[in-house]
Amino acid sequence: MDSRSEKAGAPEAGAAARIQARYRDPDLASKLSGGAWNAALDIILSQRSGRAYLDEPLPEGSLELIVAAAQSAATTSNLQAWSVIAVEDKARKARLADLAAGQRHIYSAPLLLVFVADLARLREFSDMRGYPGEGLDYIEAFIIAVADAAFAAQNAMVALESLGLGGCYIGAMRNDAEAVAAELRLPPETMVVFGMTVGVPDPARPADVKPRLPQ
Repeated sequence: MDSRSEKAGAPEAGAAARIQARYRDPDLASKLSGGAWNAALDIILSQRSGRAYLDEPLPEGSLELIVAAAQSAATTSNLQAWSVIAVEDKARKARLADLAAGQRHIYSAPLLLVFVADLARLREFSDMRGYPGEGLDYIEAFIIAVADAAFAAQNAMVALESLGLGGCYIGAMRNDAEAVAAELRLPPETMVVFGMTVGVPDPARPADVKPRLPQ
C-alpha cells in the first residue's frame, strides 16, 4: 500500500518502508525501523515529484494553507526576500509552460506557483525611509533571496503533500528568465528561481520515490 497513513501508531512498518524506498538499503531500514516515527517524517521521506494530475480544482483553502506554510519557513534576518505568484489562469499558465520546455504537467496542473527571489520589495522599503540600501547591491543579498525562496518552497511542498496533493519543481522556469519576468510583469531586482506545479494526483499514474546517495 502506498498510503501515507502509516503514522506514529505503526513506526516499524512506516520507517522500514520509507527508508527502504528512499535508500534501497535493507540494513539501514532495519536499523531505523524500531526508532522514532511520526506523520511529518512519513510525508518528508515519501516525497516524490508528482507530474500527473486529475482534471479537478484544488480543495477550498488549499492555496492559502500552502502559502501560510511557505511563509512559516526560516528566513535570513527575517528579511523575507522572496515572493510567490499563484498562476491559475490557463492561458498564462500555457504561456509559461511554453517558456519552460513545454512540460505537460504545467499545462494540466490547476495551479502553478512561481517562487521569486525578491529584492525589489526591500529596495522599495529602503527608498521609502530614505536609506541608501547599499547592502542590496551585494551578491550576498541575492544569495539570501534565493535561499529564502528555496526554504519557503520546500515548506510548501511538504504542506501540499500533507493535504493529499502532488507537486513538482519546475527548474526550467529559468530557461528564459527575462521572458518569464516579462510575462509576470516582475519589477527590477527580482528573478524567478523555479516554479512548482500543484494538483490532485492521478491515482492511475503514481509517481515513484527516487533513491538517494547513501548517508
